[in-house]
Amino acid sequence: MPTVARTDAMRGLAVFISDIRNCKSKEAESRRINKELANIRSKFKGDKTLDGYSKKKYVCKLLFIFLLGHDIDFGHMEAVNLLGSNRYTEKQIGYLFISVLVNARSDLMKLIVQNMKNDISSSKPVHVNLALHCIANIGSLEMAEAFGPEIPKLIVSPQASESVKQSAALCLLRLFRTSKESMTYADWASRVIHLLNDHHMGVVTAASSLIQALAQHSPAEYKGCVALAVSRLSRIVTAAYTDLQDYSYYFVPAPWLSVKLLRLLQCYPVPEEPAVRGRLVECLETILNKCQEPPKSKKVQHSNAKNAVLFEAINLIIHIDSEPNLLVRACNQLGQFLQHRETNLRYLALESMCLLANSEFSAEAVKKHRETVINALKTERDVSVRQRAVDLLYAMCDKTNAEEIVAEMLAYLKTADYAIREEMVLKVAILSEKYASDYTWYVDTILQLIRVAGDYVSEEVWHRVIQIVINRDDAQGYAAKTVFENLQAPACHENMVKVGGYILGEFGNLIAGDKRSSPLIQFNLLHSKFHLCSPSTRALLLSTYVKFINLFPEIKSTVQNVLKNPNQLRNADVELQQRALEYSQLSSITSQDVLATVLEEMPPFPERESSILAKLKKKKPSSTQTHEKEQKESKPLIIKSTSSPTANNHNSETKEKPTLAQVATQQQSVDLLGLGAPAAAPSATNDLLVDVLADTSAEPSVVDFNKST
Repeated sequence: MPTVARTDAMRGLAVFISDIRNCKSKEAESRRINKELANIRSKFKGDKTLDGYSKKKYVCKLLFIFLLGHDIDFGHMEAVNLLGSNRYTEKQIGYLFISVLVNARSDLMKLIVQNMKNDISSSKPVHVNLALHCIANIGSLEMAEAFGPEIPKLIVSPQASESVKQSAALCLLRLFRTSKESMTYADWASRVIHLLNDHHMGVVTAASSLIQALAQHSPAEYKGCVALAVSRLSRIVTAAYTDLQDYSYYFVPAPWLSVKLLRLLQCYPVPEEPAVRGRLVECLETILNKCQEPPKSKKVQHSNAKNAVLFEAINLIIHIDSEPNLLVRACNQLGQFLQHRETNLRYLALESMCLLANSEFSAEAVKKHRETVINALKTERDVSVRQRAVDLLYAMCDKTNAEEIVAEMLAYLKTADYAIREEMVLKVAILSEKYASDYTWYVDTILQLIRVAGDYVSEEVWHRVIQIVINRDDAQGYAAKTVFENLQAPACHENMVKVGGYILGEFGNLIAGDKRSSPLIQFNLLHSKFHLCSPSTRALLLSTYVKFINLFPEIKSTVQNVLKNPNQLRNADVELQQRALEYSQLSSITSQDVLATVLEEMPPFPERESSILAKLKKKKPSSTQTHEKEQKESKPLIIKSTSSPTANNHNSETKEKPTLAQVATQQQSVDLLGLGAPAAAPSATNDLLVDVLADTSAEPSVVDFNKST
């Protein structure tokens, strides 16, 4: 860059800025600015022979006024005129004004583009750089169309200086991001790639950014960059401090270029050539080894630069995922950061270990840090770090440690931040189902989940436990007993009432032999929660009551008294009123055989993908990566392959309900509790988690029950 001459120091601008700073009030500042704007306007209009220095000075004042927050509606043409000057400082101010104040759709843009083309073809590198910087700052579609074909010529030109090549590479990157589809550089690919071998490190740094963007868009065309990137990376990581002294940052050789090269290599699979692959592995081992060396400086800049290269190298190791030794070493290195005093390092270590947990080579090494992660969950102050700890526990969970991890997550759930409770509930539900060794632990876990965080238990979760209980004959009695005990708590969450109402309505007879859970006690226990529940839960409980009439004929009169209660028959809620009326009629005018057919036990649900897992994917896609591969290999221990009966959906929250008269002649069981089994036949699937609660019920035939006797 040329030296600014003493005569180029704009004394008038300095005086104006000093006056603005000395203003005691906003009004005084406005008066001074308005006075200056009037003076500049008069100079531009009146003096036709205004020299370049004066134009530059006044344009600078306008730019300063604009930066103070005032609108500028003149002076644009004078700034464009400065572009034609041969003096660097005048041209510089003109480009600066245009970059800040001229809109990309301005009428002056054609004139500006012509001046830029003149400067790009100039023999003076400083003029070329000014034009390239302005093009990149504006970065409009018009700029991409006008200069897209010209700038690559500067990048590969043997006559262009290093500074021009750097600016051209970064300018082209800006235009490429603006208009990827309209700009193709296949003809220049090989020549651009070879910039990675340039002797000037600044050119290599700028070119690596450009090549990475181009490689992400057209991988095949830039595949040749892999070998050159590995070669350049090898020279950097093996270089001594004195070899790259001009590009070392606190004793770390070219950290920014190293990071860019490591990211570029992540755009491609592991190199197939043995020599290139071996050299890459050697580079990664060298980076890991250097992190074990004593620090060369105690300043934070040194550790930041070294750790930036380390974490990017670990990302590349994870991307390659074929070098067991490197993966285990990376895991051990990250394990040292889990107890580091820097919060950012702990966060990044947990985040990277979540990715390492997906690899078959490093999964066991990650599990060795389970106690440290659990301790972080309990003691970490930063909520974002605690959330990453939850993600890592979820990722490292398997059959051997599932009960311990789920127990720790349940314990933390009591005091967890509200922002992550719903996600934690979904993860606990998925893990408890996926790794359940027996149904008792699963049922206990889900019911405890409802007790601890009932407000965050979505419908998918409590629907799921009902599906599994219905599909497991040996789980039904235990589930009925356990949910009955949980309902006896003085404070009972509404989701617990829903689960209890459904399970007792289906399987309450399995525990009715015990005097402590007799039919009347079950009914009274559920009905004691009735007035505390929402209309949708009350509707489910009414369905449970009519199920009780079929299961326990001895309490039929008690249940009918509730159904025929004026508070129910005249309820303001149409759904509750309809159910109470139809259920009372159903229990009064039908024979026992018809009643038993209509209200018989729900058949097993068909298998489908888990709605819980689908919801977690929507909430946080990355958190389910660990389990997706295993999902294709095995089925859950507590789900059977079942048939798919037709059933009417009575979920009051999602659909308008048909009357009971419409389903009286159905030969299949009718779901009166609001969890309709889908009509679709079960498909053969290897999915680990299945959803049997799809809302795809078929409409039944219509028979008017009130007209038959």
